[in-house]
Amino acid sequence: MIQMNWSKLSNKPFILIAFFVFYSISSTAQKSFQDIKNLYPDHNEVVLDNYELYDISIENNSPKIIQDNHYESIILTQNGIFNNKESFSYSDLIPLKSYDAYTVINENGKEKKIKVTQTIEKQSEQSSVFYNDVKERQLTFPNIETGAKKVYNYQTQFLDPHLLHKFIFGGSMPIQNSTLEVRTDKNIVIDYKIFNDPDKTIVYSKTEKKGKWVHKWTLSDIKAAKFEDNSPGFLYQVPHVDFYIKEYTSNGKTTPVLGDIPELFNYYKDFVKDLNKKEDPELKALTLEITKDKGTDEEKVKSIFYWVKENIKYIAFENGYEGFIPREASLVFERKFGDCKDMASIISCMAKYADVKNVTVAWIGTRSIPYSYNDLATPSVDNHMIALFKKGDTYVFLDGTDKETRYGIPTAFIQGKEVLFSENDQYKIYPVPVVLANQNEVKEKIDLKIENTKLTGTAKMDRFGYNRSHILMQIGDASNKARQEMIKSLVLKGNNKFNLKDFKEENLNDKELPYSIDYTFELDNYIVKVDKEIYVNLFLDKILEKATIAKDRVAQYEFDYLTQFTTQYALEIPKNCSIKYLPKNFDLDNDYLKAHFTYELKNDILYLNVSLAQKKLLLNKADFEPWNETIKKLKTNYNETIILLEK
Repeated sequence: MIQMNWSKLSNKPFILIAFFVFYSISSTAQKSFQDIKNLYPDHNEVVLDNYELYDISIENNSPKIIQDNHYESIILTQNGIFNNKESFSYSDLIPLKSYDAYTVINENGKEKKIKVTQTIEKQSEQSSVFYNDVKERQLTFPNIETGAKKVYNYQTQFLDPHLLHKFIFGGSMPIQNSTLEVRTDKNIVIDYKIFNDPDKTIVYSKTEKKGKWVHKWTLSDIKAAKFEDNSPGFLYQVPHVDFYIKEYTSNGKTTPVLGDIPELFNYYKDFVKDLNKKEDPELKALTLEITKDKGTDEEKVKSIFYWVKENIKYIAFENGYEGFIPREASLVFERKFGDCKDMASIISCMAKYADVKNVTVAWIGTRSIPYSYNDLATPSVDNHMIALFKKGDTYVFLDGTDKETRYGIPTAFIQGKEVLFSENDQYKIYPVPVVLANQNEVKEKIDLKIENTKLTGTAKMDRFGYNRSHILMQIGDASNKARQEMIKSLVLKGNNKFNLKDFKEENLNDKELPYSIDYTFELDNYIVKVDKEIYVNLFLDKILEKATIAKDRVAQYEFDYLTQFTTQYALEIPKNCSIKYLPKNFDLDNDYLKAHFTYELKNDILYLNVSLAQKKLLLNKADFEPWNETIKKLKTNYNETIILLEK
């Protein structure tokens, strides 16, 4: 997968924090240490200033973009002393020009700067990035103590005007002042979009200074962002600005850069215009061999898709513009590995060799990116590439990066997004559907017997769709004891007395079939006996029981995918028992879930049939209360217990 987000989650904000050599410390930052400590009693460190300045001019008939950055924080507690490192990023397309860093301490009532001398350059730990030649300059600040300030500055140059990125007002620490400033020659037109600022707290101004336009966005007293489980990502939550060069004029000629979808499409199209023009005889021969008995285009595409997933290993590796340009299919075939662009390249090339004409490469953003192409037509909207097969009036999404996902459904992380591609030499945008819950079914049949206070069972679990592929990716090649523990956690029933006695797996390699587990188990101390009454709760799996959303939650709540759970519990009623109490059937159908629980007695077998399907992939704040009410209704029914009476 390709990833264009340069921000990182760490103890510093989610921002390209950094340096502005000529920057003067703001008046807010001049507050006394005690004043600042009183303002932030629950924090170990506070960012005093985060400032980015872009200077954009025309040089040799094209934009020259210099970025200066300044970052300053203050240590408030003894615990904060341990955070003595900071880092910033750059790459071949955004090279580092200069930097400096120092600690500021108070010595006899005066501020003293102590230069950072311990610094290393290392490869960025970010995986799956669009261009992974990203380097980090890691700084270790000396003499860190309570009241000390960490200050660093750096300057970079953007070699490609299309790659200007976002500025984020927030992070894991409070920020007193945060500013983005963009200075441009008057023959340069920029535009911008602000996200996640419903109350319009970001202040924007445009002024003229020394013959340049000066655009400035500022926000002060920013609270620390709250990062929560099952969140779709900080870009859905934290205020930020995406700005871009719309056009520039040089020598009387106006050149469009970004802002509309056609400009973005033309930029991308340039990277693939010469892709796979030269035929590879060996790859073509292989393609013809694996598709020789396939009667339709779809059968050919499916066999190619599965061959690539099995034989080409996904590895994200990039360098400069290689982050945008898919490698030749012949090279991918030779190496037997590649990134998402390379997977798209070899799939589309093999389809052409198989005489399937309607397969192409396509650009898409994963669900971690909240924008559509209409929201923001810049490279910030995309971080992934796939191949696309046109089947009649619809499209099949061919993502080779996920080894286990079956043909016919998109990978889970692009559900609900948009794909951009070329059709008849024109751009086209097509929505990726959210895969319905019934295609990701977890189906189980469980036969139960009562043996004193023990419940014994024989069961079969079938997992379809994403519930198949995601579990198999997690299990991987684990064997013996480790595998048994993974399977146990997967089929766990009732309580911690669950004992998995035996299991057998089926259909591990056939992606068209469900992953199946046949297993036997026993559950001790689960049956409750009081005199002649036996109490049994047949809901051995209480699905979504713990999915209540906290009242103070800030972020949206996201599921990886929708699931339908279909379970049949079949309890053999002991011959010396009759049923004294049977819970009522239960039905629920709202915007979030559809549930149907029924009890039925046939030939001394009591059946509990459970059907529960999710409907919504992403829950917004307005959904939290009705969602919790829905879960409350489920839990009430999960607590229902049957009562048997011994004769």
